[in-house]
Amino acid sequence: MPELPEVETARRLAARVAVGRRIVEVWCAADPIVLESAPSRFRAALRGRRVLAVRRHGKHLWLELDRRPWLLMHFGMTGRLHVPRRPPLRLRSTRGAPSDAWPPRFARLHLHFDDGGELVMADARRLGRIRLRHDPRAEPPVAGLGFDALRELPPPARFHELLRERTAPMKALLLDQSFAAGVGNWIADEVLYQAAIDPRRPARTLSAAESARLRARLRAVLTLAVDAAADSDRYPRSWLFHRRWDHDPLARTARGERIRWETIAGRTTAWAPSAQR
Repeated sequence: MPELPEVETARRLAARVAVGRRIVEVWCAADPIVLESAPSRFRAALRGRRVLAVRRHGKHLWLELDRRPWLLMHFGMTGRLHVPRRPPLRLRSTRGAPSDAWPPRFARLHLHFDDGGELVMADARRLGRIRLRHDPRAEPPVAGLGFDALRELPPPARFHELLRERTAPMKALLLDQSFAAGVGNWIADEVLYQAAIDPRRPARTLSAAESARLRARLRAVLTLAVDAAADSDRYPRSWLFHRRWDHDPLARTARGERIRWETIAGRTTAWAPSAQR
């Protein structure tokens, strides 16, 4: 599932293609699941509009236009942005080699710009959402999200206060988008492993030192993943990430700790009990 690093990478791609350009043609699939409004409404709202900026909060991104409403997107499980002659962002959920076909399969929205550029949002499993919003930050679903885990991380003292207010297990809290927007399953596992914190620990039990360590690792993991353009081959080999996917009962971390898999907060969790307290 696209998490904050993938969505930030998509935002930067969209910004390169779209910012400063005018939308001259809009194609929408007749898909009432992914598209919140009728295709005709999207065409009327977007055609002729100039893109001023591409913004992101958590796993949501939107195109800021010279007239409202603006285009808001969420990728769900398999949604991605595509541009011509550029390989799509590679996700772990993707199987097989990417196709060179254009427009890509499962396209839901296709924008054409006045300089000849194009941008497509495709979604095979139809779990993504494409919406129109007058003010995305002030309207659902973005308005109900917590701080952006990359750009709006609270200062250490405030971060610790927020933890002290919560009784949920740390894994559940990190996945709670109303707490920290953009953190998904593998990021939560990675951060807790690097911070040496048991994912089952109630958030309120963390000391100030543990809270500071958690905050530092959250910032570091997200920053590195974004700097790597969400290319997992560029993540450090010491990361739990590279050993968490196959559920090998004999798997160990790069430091030799045995990895355990269990369900916490309804999600499969990989962690190293000997290293996380």
